[in-house]
Amino acid sequence: MPLEFAYQPSPQRIVFGSGKLDQVAAEAERLGITRAMVLSTPGKTSLAEDVAGHLGDRCAAILPTARMHTPVEVTDEAMTTVEAERIDGLVAIGGGSTTGLGKAIAYRTDLPQLVLPTTYSGSELTDILGQTEDGEKTTIRDARVLPETVIYDVGLTLSLPVAVSVTSAMNAMAHAVEGLYAPNSNPILALMAEEGIRALGVAIPGIVRAGADEAARGQALYGAWLCGTVLGGTSMALHHKLCHVLGGSFGLPHAETHTVILPHAAAYNAATAPDAMAAVARALGADDAPTALFDLAKNAGAPMALRDIGMPEDGLDRAAEIATANPYPNPRPLARDAIRKLLDDAWHGRLPAA
Repeated sequence: MPLEFAYQPSPQRIVFGSGKLDQVAAEAERLGITRAMVLSTPGKTSLAEDVAGHLGDRCAAILPTARMHTPVEVTDEAMTTVEAERIDGLVAIGGGSTTGLGKAIAYRTDLPQLVLPTTYSGSELTDILGQTEDGEKTTIRDARVLPETVIYDVGLTLSLPVAVSVTSAMNAMAHAVEGLYAPNSNPILALMAEEGIRALGVAIPGIVRAGADEAARGQALYGAWLCGTVLGGTSMALHHKLCHVLGGSFGLPHAETHTVILPHAAAYNAATAPDAMAAVARALGADDAPTALFDLAKNAGAPMALRDIGMPEDGLDRAAEIATANPYPNPRPLARDAIRKLLDDAWHGRLPAA
C-alpha cells in the first residue's frame, strides 16, 4: 500500500542553544513588539526582571501572576494591564503555567508571543490552550495561541530542581507517546516522537546524576522541543484527557500527574497500538514500553502514585465518569470500568497492567 499522509509544519521561529537570552530584544524587534509585557509565575519574578532588563525600553510591564492550569480569572486580571499599558506583545518566561497565561491573553487579543521556556512542558509549541473555569479544565485549539517565536536557552534550565526536571521531562515524553498512535500522525512526526523519547530517556538519568550537567540539560531541552512539536501536530487521547480531568477538577500538579498516569495509559492502549509501543520501547532500549516508562520515572525518584500527589481515593469514580463522558479518539475503546481500574492502579502506584 503506498504511503499517504498530510503534514503542515509549524510557522514558528525556534532559536536554540546556550546564552540565547541575549537575543530576546532582537527577537522582540523582529516581531514588532515595542511595549512588551513580561509574564512569569510569582516564583520567577527575578527571571522576569532579568528579561525586562534585556528588553530595555521595549518592556512596558512585568506581570508575575501566572498560575497552574491557567484559571480564567487570572487571565481576566491580566487583561486590565494589557489595556492600561497599551501592550503590543507578550514575552513569557517559565514553564507551562506562564506560557498558558500568554496563550490565554493571545487568544483574546491576537498579540504576538515570544516564549523562553525554563521547563520541558512543550506548551510553547502548540496551538492548544488549556484553561480552568468553575473547577473544569477545557481545551481550545486556535492559531492565535501559537507563539510566534521560542527561545530555548539551555542555561535557563540549569537551576531547575532535579525533581521538577524529571516530572517535566516525563510530561514532555507523554506528548510523543500519544503522538505515535494519534490518528492524524505521520512518518515525520513519528520520527520526531521516537527521537524525542530517546533524548529524554538519556537526559533524565543524566540530570539525576548531576543537575547542572549542561549536556544532559541540552538533551532534555532538545527532546522536549521534539515532543512538543509532536503535540502541536497531532491530537491527544486518553492520557492527556485523564491528566486534564485530574488537574482541572481535582487540582493535581500538572507534570507530576502526567508522570504517574503515563505508564498506565500506555498499558491501557498497548495491545491496540503495538507499533507505537514498539517505537517507545526501542527509544528506551527496553522490551516493554509501559514498564520502561514506569521504571524510568521510578528510578529517577519521581512520584508514582496519585495518592502521593493529592488525589482523594473517593474522587476516582468521578474522574472515571468525567473522562468517559464525551467520546474522543483513542486506540482502545473507552470503557468506564477499565479506566476506573487504571485510575485505581495509578492511585496505589502499582506496576502498569494491560
